[in-house]
Amino acid sequence: MNHGSFISERISRTAEITLNSNIERVFPLFGPIEEKKWADGWNPVVLYPASEKLEEGMVFITPAQAGRESKYSWIVSGYQPEIHFVEYIVSTANRYWVIKIKCDSLSDTGTKATVTYTFTGMSSLGNRINKHALEQMYRMNLKDREDEINQYLKTGKMLKHHE
Repeated sequence: MNHGSFISERISRTAEITLNSNIERVFPLFGPIEEKKWADGWNPVVLYPASEKLEEGMVFITPAQAGRESKYSWIVSGYQPEIHFVEYIVSTANRYWVIKIKCDSLSDTGTKATVTYTFTGMSSLGNRINKHALEQMYRMNLKDREDEINQYLKTGKMLKHHE
């Protein structure tokens, strides 16, 4: 199959955030159902399993955030709760990306989460969307996510965004 002059590009970025609670309370918040508690606008539709229990092989969809895409398909590609690690593969027609989250205990009241996004383009449009998406995701080096999660940990309430 001739792909012409298209060259797939892969870009990646990692950041660490510090969360103000113990790892047993923090790590579950990186699952798709628990994320609804702290992430404004996050509303995944779980396709498998019916129980919505986080497990390797879980499949869900979310609306796309990039204007030229309709939805994102997600698969939990790695889930090792004993070492506080979860990995997602997310795909669209033009691109896919892998999200890896590893939590490490700092103390009884603190957890470090290391978050890596790796984007791969499957078309020229995908390459362009990926560059923009990575830039947007890391414009505050994930400190916005840190603030959202810490707000929830402190108050039990979501930090609302009014844009």
